[in-house]
Parts: sequence; structure tokens; C-alpha cells
Amino acid sequence: MQRFTISLEDRLATEFDELIRRKGYGNRSEAVRDMLRGTIEKSRVARGGAPYAVGCLSYVYNHHERDLAERLTALAHVHHDRIVSATHAHLDHETCIETVILRGCTADVHGFADAVIAERGVRHGGLNLVPVDEGAAPHRHVHVRPKS
Repeated sequence: MQRFTISLEDRLATEFDELIRRKGYGNRSEAVRDMLRGTIEKSRVARGGAPYAVGCLSYVYNHHERDLAERLTALAHVHHDRIVSATHAHLDHETCIETVILRGCTADVHGFADAVIAERGVRHGGLNLVPVDEGAAPHRHVHVRPKS
């Protein structure tokens, strides 16, 4: 493990300490490590250095929107090989939330997420991506491991 020292203006240090307290970190080092991991992974995805990823897509929609449920189901079937799991919950009499766990080529995961979020009637959507190393195992399934 390596150590390094940084200098912060008093105001920035105070705000950082407040942030790590609110988020429940035990110390500054853990908070900085998480921030660095997040920034590195985001950069890796942006520059195309993450060919494989796992992701969590969440979206909110009105199930009364014309044919939306059928369109979303059809889209899921087209991308069935990317979907690991899906959860559906009713927020009220009209609004649903779905969370879909995805894995595979980063471009394919992004493509599915973008297609879902762009559907007419999907009100809110977001994708959280984690780049992974993917390798075939001799026992006929895929192992994935976070890069950092």
C-alpha cells in the first residue's frame, strides 16, 4: 500500500469531512479510495478501455402508456442474453419502477439501457456501470470480476 499527502483549503477540507460523515465513511482514506475508483472506472469506460461490464439499469414509467409494457418486454427479449435479473415494483396505481441487472459487452449493455430510457413513456432512467474482466471458464459459464 502506498501513502500520499494532499493539502486542502480549510473550507474544502470541512466540506469533505461533512460529506464523508453524511455518507458514513470511517475515515478520509476510505472516502478518497472510493472516489478514485469511481473516477478511474468512469474514465476507463469513456475511453473504451472497458470492453465488458456489469450494470444496474433502473427506470420509472407509467404502465398505462400505450403499448409501453409490450415494447419494454420485446426489447428485453431481444437482449435476453445481457439480462441477469429483473425486478418490477408498483409505486402507485399508474407508476412502476424496474431494475435490471445486466452483463456483457459494455457497448451492448449501454445500447440496451439507452434503448429502454429512450422509449416513449419512460420518465426516469439511469445506468450504473462497473467495468469487469470477463473470461471463459472451463465449466461453461462466465466469471466476471470488478477491475478495481
